[in-house]
Amino acid sequence: MPRYLVQGNYTHQGLSGLVASPEDRSGVIKALAESVGGQVISFDYCFGEFDFVGVFEFADNTTMASLVMAVGSAGSITNVRTTVLISVADGFAAAQRAKEMTYRPPGQ
Repeated sequence: MPRYLVQGNYTHQGLSGLVASPEDRSGVIKALAESVGGQVISFDYCFGEFDFVGVFEFADNTTMASLVMAVGSAGSITNVRTTVLISVADGFAAAQRAKEMTYRPPGQ
């Protein structure tokens, strides 16, 4: 199944909710992912540019996009970035295929 890296931030509303009523949100995220046939590989809080980061598996891009839309529409997160991940084996296969391609750069 395709894997996805999701990074994002809590809005003021989302952070206020966490402080007012602290809870482990990983269970909520896990239940939501599993309800659409997905899996949470990891979900963590972090310092720096983003407040949280997660790695997920879903059957397809549409399912992943739907989950992000559902969570994002609640107004508690913002600045969400989703990156499709490929395995090292797929990266190697891509490099092998690229080796056989010919590309002419502009102006040459």
